[in-house]
Amino acid sequence: MSRHRRRLALTGVLLLIAGLVPSRASAITPPADGVLPSSDLRAALPAGRVGVGSAPVSLRYTFDGGVREPITDLAGGHQLRPLAQNGGALRLVPQGLGLAVAYPDRCTLAREIDCPRAILEGLRDDELNPGTRTLQYGASVLMTHGDLSDGANVVQKGYSVGGVSQFKLQVDHRLGHPSCVITGRTGGIYRAEPWVDVADGRWHDLTCSRSNNRLTAIVDGVSRAWVRVPPRLSIANAEPLRVGGKGPAQGNDQYAGEIDNVFLTIGD
Repeated sequence: MSRHRRRLALTGVLLLIAGLVPSRASAITPPADGVLPSSDLRAALPAGRVGVGSAPVSLRYTFDGGVREPITDLAGGHQLRPLAQNGGALRLVPQGLGLAVAYPDRCTLAREIDCPRAILEGLRDDELNPGTRTLQYGASVLMTHGDLSDGANVVQKGYSVGGVSQFKLQVDHRLGHPSCVITGRTGGIYRAEPWVDVADGRWHDLTCSRSNNRLTAIVDGVSRAWVRVPPRLSIANAEPLRVGGKGPAQGNDQYAGEIDNVFLTIGD
């Protein structure tokens, strides 16, 4: 753990002991059985048809409102709820003048199936399907090299296999490189990965931008990498928005570290 993360954790503990932090700065607690099934979160929409939103979308999660469930964006909509397995837990930690979400530490158990896992997951919401429209999404992250693994998903909607389609932000591999990934319903995986190490124990703002025929990865306000994508590539799926992993089950590409300021903007 970096000196910066130890300082944040110690600050949170001292404040809690002193009774100066209200209940909002507590752990994000899943149901008693430790698992909140994804099926309980899906909106009652036809299973065989996936819609594409037509109105512009702009949402942001700061997590400063604490753990009032469901967690909502700044406009009070687009709910998120915690899902967990094997005792995984999400915590709220100080970040600037507000709060950020701390995810379970990187698991070192011999069997991955036994690892604690925890994510945030929304409802099915076809308004968040961009289709071929312009798209920006991202988050602020804090990681160290001890948090890295082969898979660390920050924000995603959908999957890259099986014709589902996807947009995703991740920090993968041991080099700490962020990358932006989109996949269309007709196939083809497009990834913009800058040669930048963001697992340095400091906060970094990561943005993925899809416009016309280009997917761009932006780190701390600077464009660092881009790839060409087909202008007609369409992203639409029945999956919810997820933060910190692709689900609570084994092989979920669990994120370790802290996340804040998750956002999604879809335009015409």
